Amino acid sequence: MKSSSKLLYGIAAFLGLMAVIYILGTGFVADDGSRGGTEWAGVTALVLATALAIMLGVYLHFTDSRADILPEDWEEAEVEDKAGILGFFSPGSIYPAWMAGAVGVLGLGIAFWHFWLMALGAVLLIWAAYLLNMQYGAPKESH
Repeated sequence: MKSSSKLLYGIAAFLGLMAVIYILGTGFVADDGSRGGTEWAGVTALVLATALAIMLGVYLHFTDSRADILPEDWEEAEVEDKAGILGFFSPGSIYPAWMAGAVGVLGLGIAFWHFWLMALGAVLLIWAAYLLNMQYGAPKESH
């Protein structure tokens, strides 16, 4: 079993234990010291978080069994063993800032529930994503 699935099984065990403690804590003790009732929103959240951690742990357990050994599962691994090719980043590109501004406009439209602002933000975001992806596909003189 690899380290990622062990980590998620441990998180699931912790969340399961906290769910049991939460059920007992809210079910038997109220704020004023008298017998209270179970608070179901927190119980549901903890049980679903436990189920999610179990599902992810099982998925990683099955997929890790088919993969080669990873550097994080190696006792003598160094940081450089995991590092790969980072790719190309254009330091002079304006489009990441443009996309951040478009997400800001879209977020303001959602926050204030203005459909015209949401549409404008979505159009700006799509256009900025298109320009970012096609930045080096265009001829050099059109940059």
